[in-house]
Amino acid sequence: MVRFKVTFLALLLLAGLFTVARAEQPTENISTFSIVAYDPETGELGVAVQSKFFAVGSVVPFAEAEVGAIASQAFGNTTFGPRGLRLLKEGMSVHETLDLLLASDQQREHRQVGIVDAEGHSATYTGKECMEWAGGRAGKNYAVQGNILTGEEVVVAMEKAYLDSKGELLGERLLRAIEAGQAAGGDSRGMQSAAIYIVKKGAGYGGYNDVYCDLRVDDHEEPIKELRRIFHIWKYNALIMEGYRLADEKEFDRAFDMGDEMIALQPKNPEGYYHYGCFLSKAGKKSGALELLGKAIALDERYGPRAAQDPDYEWLYNDPEFKKLVGTE
Repeated sequence: MVRFKVTFLALLLLAGLFTVARAEQPTENISTFSIVAYDPETGELGVAVQSKFFAVGSVVPFAEAEVGAIASQAFGNTTFGPRGLRLLKEGMSVHETLDLLLASDQQREHRQVGIVDAEGHSATYTGKECMEWAGGRAGKNYAVQGNILTGEEVVVAMEKAYLDSKGELLGERLLRAIEAGQAAGGDSRGMQSAAIYIVKKGAGYGGYNDVYCDLRVDDHEEPIKELRRIFHIWKYNALIMEGYRLADEKEFDRAFDMGDEMIALQPKNPEGYYHYGCFLSKAGKKSGALELLGKAIALDERYGPRAAQDPDYEWLYNDPEFKKLVGTE
């Protein structure tokens, strides 16, 4: 009976979706390689992509927190993202979702799709009319795929880089995968744009949405290198935000790990020393907090007046050492 209900729902969805897909025609080919992945440790779902195509990040990646991630490329069908995520949310498996999307698409043989859900199930599909070399590989928590590539070695290298980087942030693993794909030959037509898109429940700015990382390089001679550069900036700020979250939850040792990583990433940036000092102050560690704050002020004296008004240092406002350091004595 349960299986009948799921099948009946699938038929209803198929009937509704078919009318959307009937008018679809191939337009410009999105010669692309991408990876979709899920991190069971953090709950993050994401997509990374590179293409000889302008602003590929506006077309290929789709993801919804606690649901799944989808990449639609080749002669990409941009309805596959929202429709596929809706099907996953309704309880369809990744393979049922893929079958329903393709069954409703008259141009299915021109499509390429990668799907992963919030349980790590994955699927990849390459239509018979996709331009060579085209294909993909999938495993637990990931799927990689590409078309108009220099050869199969591109997706093999992407898969290996992803698997070998276990233990890193999901964004780092995604970026390493497309870097490896490019190093193995990449898109046979060259490079133009790249993107990373990651979602996690409540991980957006201020906790108001689920968009954790949304980085795009729309037009660049070296889009993956440029994506790496701005990813490091994103990562730095993400470590700051995660450090505050952990400190507020009194997970101080983990917050300090975030501080160490921030400083290692940008050792000449006073912002990292300042925020690490805040983590230490929240933990009641006066000497460590003043040491890090002092390093921030040595790099940029404006951090003194800032600390003098920062609630994270309030318990030190009347401390002689603090007052001397920030110039309020």
